Amino acid sequence: MIETSGASSPKPTGRGAARRSELFDDLVALLISEGFAALTLDDLAARLHCSKRTLYGLAGSKEQLVRAVVVAFFRRATGRVEAALAAETDPAARLAAYLGAVAAELAPVSPRFFDDVAAFEPAAEVYDRNTRAAARRVQQLIEEGTAAGAFREVHVAFAAEVISSVMVRIQRRQVAAATGLSDAEAYAHLAELLLHGLAR
Repeated sequence: MIETSGASSPKPTGRGAARRSELFDDLVALLISEGFAALTLDDLAARLHCSKRTLYGLAGSKEQLVRAVVVAFFRRATGRVEAALAAETDPAARLAAYLGAVAAELAPVSPRFFDDVAAFEPAAEVYDRNTRAAARRVQQLIEEGTAAGAFREVHVAFAAEVISSVMVRIQRRQVAAATGLSDAEAYAHLAELLLHGLAR
């Protein structure tokens, strides 16, 4: 995961700033819990106890709101994942912490949200970019562990390609369709396979 560029959660200033920030947080929580494809702006306004005008103050359209929510979700998740990684020094523990933290961040998110993200190109692009960044981070962690002698010698580029392919399949909901696993469960299993495969 990586902090994405582009539209993100609003940074309001002045009167009403705290309310708008709270409203956006509530919007993030609502969408990751229930998805967004079936919800109109009227639905969102009713659920969040605000006016459509207030929502337009956060973004100019539902599509922009959705993208801002997806960006904010991954940005916040990235911060927590990197914090979990920074707390570890042992290479195997760092790899386990990273993938475990990714799984933990995805666990509360509803399958409907991920299905909606996959079907909405601007949101899918954000998830895809974060997935590829996460794959690069895992490759870096494997390289560090191999150089330190903590992992057995492997063809790192090949391992990275396999890992990236699996992560992209998770992101595109192909693993869920084939196995019934949630994204979080798939990451947990990937972590288990990696750690056993790299162990000396």
